[in-house]
Amino acid sequence: MNTQSSTQEAVNTRLARIREVMQREGVDALLVPSADPHLSEYLPGYWQARQWLSGFHGSVGTLIVTADFAGLWADSRYWEQAEKELAGSTIELVKLQPGQPGPLDWLAEQAPEGGVVAVDGAVMALASARQLGERLKARSIQLFTEKDLLAQVWDERPALPTNPVYQHLPPEATVSRAEKLANLRQTLRERGADWHFIATLDDIAWLFNLRGSDVSYNPVFVSFALISQDQATLFVDLRKIDEHLRHVLKVDGITLRDYAEVGPALAAIPAGASLLLDPARVTSGLLGNTVKGVRLIEGLNPTTLSKSCKSTADLGHIRNVMEQDGAALCEFFAWFEAARERGEPVTELTVDEQLSAARARRPGFVSLSFSTIAAFNANGAMPHYRATDESHARIEGDGLLLIDSGGQYLGGTTDITRMVPIGNPTVEQKRDCTRVLKGVIALSRARFPRGILSPLLDAIARAPIWAEQVDYGHGTGHGVGYFMNVHEGPQVIAYQAVAAAQTAMQAGMITSIEPGTYRPGEWGVRIENLVFNREVGKSAFGDFLEFETLTLCPIDTRCLLTERLGSEERDWLNGYHAQVRERLAPLLEGAALQWLQQRTAAI
Repeated sequence: MNTQSSTQEAVNTRLARIREVMQREGVDALLVPSADPHLSEYLPGYWQARQWLSGFHGSVGTLIVTADFAGLWADSRYWEQAEKELAGSTIELVKLQPGQPGPLDWLAEQAPEGGVVAVDGAVMALASARQLGERLKARSIQLFTEKDLLAQVWDERPALPTNPVYQHLPPEATVSRAEKLANLRQTLRERGADWHFIATLDDIAWLFNLRGSDVSYNPVFVSFALISQDQATLFVDLRKIDEHLRHVLKVDGITLRDYAEVGPALAAIPAGASLLLDPARVTSGLLGNTVKGVRLIEGLNPTTLSKSCKSTADLGHIRNVMEQDGAALCEFFAWFEAARERGEPVTELTVDEQLSAARARRPGFVSLSFSTIAAFNANGAMPHYRATDESHARIEGDGLLLIDSGGQYLGGTTDITRMVPIGNPTVEQKRDCTRVLKGVIALSRARFPRGILSPLLDAIARAPIWAEQVDYGHGTGHGVGYFMNVHEGPQVIAYQAVAAAQTAMQAGMITSIEPGTYRPGEWGVRIENLVFNREVGKSAFGDFLEFETLTLCPIDTRCLLTERLGSEERDWLNGYHAQVRERLAPLLEGAALQWLQQRTAAI
């Protein structure tokens, strides 16, 4: 039996067992989201319930199981991957598309009237549970959130991570935890909140200037925080905190309590007190029956906006990191081209290994910021493709190699995508690359009012692509942290996102620009830079911002039909390459320097 068949058999067995539990518990439909008690994007193994039950390894997806149906909802980034991984199982792929019913819509419409829908409340956002509960109530359906049904069938569930917590120190940590806490408390006073509860791991790590490795690629640690005007309590597995760090935190007025004690601590908030929380970022299981007689003040965590707006001092470190990361990429690409000229076998796995090694040699490097995507030809059509030992491509012949990668450094986080020509790409492939670059340039050159809702900027990048009746299913840009999560809110450049007030663009934010084009079974194109919101000036119409491109690495012109670029687009590309050459050349020598000079030649 091959690996895929074995996985399918295991999935079908697990589905049969969970259906037995559902029948015993009187549950008609089970909702299994991709989530943990912190509503993280990437999850420790203990909370990889949807992956374990479905066999689908994408980072986002929602599973629903009934007595005679099992469906996995996934967006276009994961369709090809999901079709492959679900093949042979009894789980149906339901393709999420704008305007089409999502999993919560399906439950509200399809769950049997008078029945019971179950979800582990510990991993469902309070706002989502409220919304679903109200919709189900209209059809006399009960939402049951008190049990984790999978705990009854998940025999070899991974343990919670116990990796040590460490400090993010100066000079890279440019603001002390004491100052951050003081600023937060001032905001609480302004909001009329006595207490503030934080469950999101990146907010906690940023606020306390601490980092960890409980989640792959994200330097965070499993924890909760409860803040008042005179208390700051961090709930964490105490085994993760050494004696020195305990002392440092105590001096800064921070109390440590065990991770499991968060429920009793919330229950102990005095009746009549006010508690600030974000209902989209805390779970119903934790808040549902715990906080009684407390007035809830609901809104975005203040730390979410604070950490998204990087300071001038932060930007100095980030620019240095971009230079180091760009130099690592130049060394890798010089190696890559030389290896191919020598006729050495190179695979997608080799690309990952060599590029990761080049980054690891750079000062301040901590880890990758996500799993490297090295995708040749048809594999590039899957935006979240990952090569494995069992399934990967050898890079040979003609076509396009897409490389999306990034690093975590003490002074910042990187995320970059570049297209690499292999042999002789076709005119159609070059046309796709050129069109996508036009989208990158259009948004990179944009100026816009401070406070514009970020989803509204999406059309600027898509306009050159839409002009030729082409589109792509994912968003154009996501926020990026400062030695923090590579995907960070509150801003997001995606027309699919809700243009809420919290998505307003402010000075200091770092965002990706990454339009694409994907042709299933053929090839995929994506070009990505990170940009920084900087002030451009004030006019009679208000304050305006523009983007400073932070990412430093040549865009390979051999993938382009340069005659299709307008004069302003050529000027932008030549100006960008001149800056890349000027800033990276002092960090390089030999073949890497030669490669840089060759690839940044003006067109």
